[in-house]
Amino acid sequence: MSVQRLRRRQLLELLGIGAVAAGGSALAGQSAAQRGFVPLQPPLPLPDDKLSATKQRQHYARAVVEDRLVVPEGYRAELLAVWGDPLADGRFGFNNDYLALLELGNRALLSVNFEYISPIPWAAGFQEISNRSLPLAQLREGLAARGGQVNLAELASGDPLRPLVLEVAEAAMADLGIGVLELERTGNGWRRHQGSRFERRITGLSGWRQPAQALRCSGPAAGVFRQPTPQGYSDGLGDRIVGTFANCAGGTTPWGTVLSAEENFQDQVSEAVFADGSPASPSERPFRWDGKRVEGLGNPFGLAGHKYGWMVEFDPRHPDQPAVKHSWLGRFRHEAVAVRARPGEPLVVYSGCDRHGGHLYRFVSNDVVADPRDRANSRLLEQGRLEAAHFDADGTGHWIPLDPGTPVAPLTPSHFSSFGFEQSTLVPHSDRQRSGAEALTNDAAVAAYRERFASLGDLYTSQGAILIDAHLAANAAGATPAARPEDTDIDPRNGDLLIAFTAAGRNSSGSSDPAIFRGPAGEVHWPHGWLMRISDGGWTRGSRFHWRMVGTGGTPWQGGLGFSNPDNLAFDPAGNLWMVTDRSSSGDLEVFGNNSCWLLPRSGAQAGAALCFAIGPMDCELCGPCFDAAGQTLFLAVQHPGETQGPRQGHASAWQTHQLMDREGQPFEQQRQVSLGSNWPSGVPGRPPRPGVVAIRRLDGGALT
Repeated sequence: MSVQRLRRRQLLELLGIGAVAAGGSALAGQSAAQRGFVPLQPPLPLPDDKLSATKQRQHYARAVVEDRLVVPEGYRAELLAVWGDPLADGRFGFNNDYLALLELGNRALLSVNFEYISPIPWAAGFQEISNRSLPLAQLREGLAARGGQVNLAELASGDPLRPLVLEVAEAAMADLGIGVLELERTGNGWRRHQGSRFERRITGLSGWRQPAQALRCSGPAAGVFRQPTPQGYSDGLGDRIVGTFANCAGGTTPWGTVLSAEENFQDQVSEAVFADGSPASPSERPFRWDGKRVEGLGNPFGLAGHKYGWMVEFDPRHPDQPAVKHSWLGRFRHEAVAVRARPGEPLVVYSGCDRHGGHLYRFVSNDVVADPRDRANSRLLEQGRLEAAHFDADGTGHWIPLDPGTPVAPLTPSHFSSFGFEQSTLVPHSDRQRSGAEALTNDAAVAAYRERFASLGDLYTSQGAILIDAHLAANAAGATPAARPEDTDIDPRNGDLLIAFTAAGRNSSGSSDPAIFRGPAGEVHWPHGWLMRISDGGWTRGSRFHWRMVGTGGTPWQGGLGFSNPDNLAFDPAGNLWMVTDRSSSGDLEVFGNNSCWLLPRSGAQAGAALCFAIGPMDCELCGPCFDAAGQTLFLAVQHPGETQGPRQGHASAWQTHQLMDREGQPFEQQRQVSLGSNWPSGVPGRPPRPGVVAIRRLDGGALT
């Protein structure tokens, strides 16, 4: 079978259809171009670019990567909101990620996650968006004189560094969390409706000064938070929670609430916990600011690390109701969530932990769904069980319950060495008076560990503690270490689960299982990622599932599909799959150009093709694709433009040389001009870039595709 046919078959499998059905809809015979959509061409040859090998070498010999949001001819992208815009009692935050649209007639509520701070563009633009300056240079100098970091609790009340730390940390926390704004439908698309009663801001410090704004917790972890004499640190707040941050991906429930995923919380608070689920001291994550990275934002406020890393639910229609962190969904680096709600069945929620060696998880409620649209379904998230996925190489797998009775059976180091590399097994520390993990470097150490701890109940004092330490508990139980699961979505046609695994790499904390995650030529570390389809077999404890890879990232000449690092997934109202990429801005991945948004049509002449629909500005990531019910508008978040280079000065650019390959396998060289830095969205040279949210629609007002 030719590479082209194999690639097309993979994409048809991804979409859950066979080649016979590819043209079976009302749109059959009408290509995307005939309907006004001419796909964009990224700066590398693609199988669907309709060019001969000779034409590819000519066309791609030179390329330009621009600092703008590029959409196809016949479409426009309109800015809805940008960092610094007034929102509720605060401002539209930084690094907008997941988006959720809830339509209410001719109005709609747009919920937005604000994930993290990119220090270079944040510092460059803060005075412009706030009309005040921050003592950033003074703080940097003061920290450098003390080793680059500080634990605020150790500073004397009169220490001149204290107010500098608090001012900068509080400003950064105000730009994180969640926002809700209202849109109104006009004859020319959606526009923001300012001053709506639905506007809301939940920041990284909500509830710190005003306790009534604190978040609450459901499930067993609340009991851990209330422990009177914990092994570790206590913030003295009981089960009250200050703020939410690291809000990355998310999902919308059938009953209209939004789930917001706290991902890389470990950068700002301590991740390690003790056997009783209590956290290490905030001193373990001191405050740092060096102009290129900010860490330990929770330290100045004494935040307890075990209260972050959760899935947060809120109702955009009720801004006065507190947001809830549902502990039955587990604490880990949440990057994805997909909700299955069928009458007469338990509520099922899938999520992934975005780290090298992170796991895929499933929550199953105790009670069943009656009406998927009933707002009372939120209560189903308060009782159930959390499970982690174990994949077998034969395309099957099963779910491992994370509860006290589950046996300890971690993956052995020899499993990795059989694939040619060394990888320790991280498990909860064998000294249960210590927090955090222990690295088992050989199989004998694993065997000794299992003799000492037979079940998770021997490692943890309660179910709540297991949920709080879900990643290490899943390691100990033998869940499969995965390739950074970054998004999950339910196929609306058949109920299968689609998963974007962004990359298979490794570091000191873990590696993906090379028996499952391998590149086209058997590579055990594949930086370009995959798409997987799972058919779940039932909801009983430990039930089985079937899985198959249906899309491999990478250049076509490497055996990939032409994109790298798949991230967010979304189905539009017509059932087409959309995907955005999240590659780093340096190294070998630069060959793919800027991050982009792709359409994978489910029907018509283009079914089985991967069509580039949008390309982001410099250093950015496109996030959170979602659609209005009419299928006329695509909402996208443009995150961290200019993150690496900062503001673009004048027309600054650089030249790169890339080695490419045409469709006949002949290599050729490309000279590529790349903009340095970003001024998006203003386009004004020297002006700092700002993250923002856009609405993309056709100029003629018709359906997107």
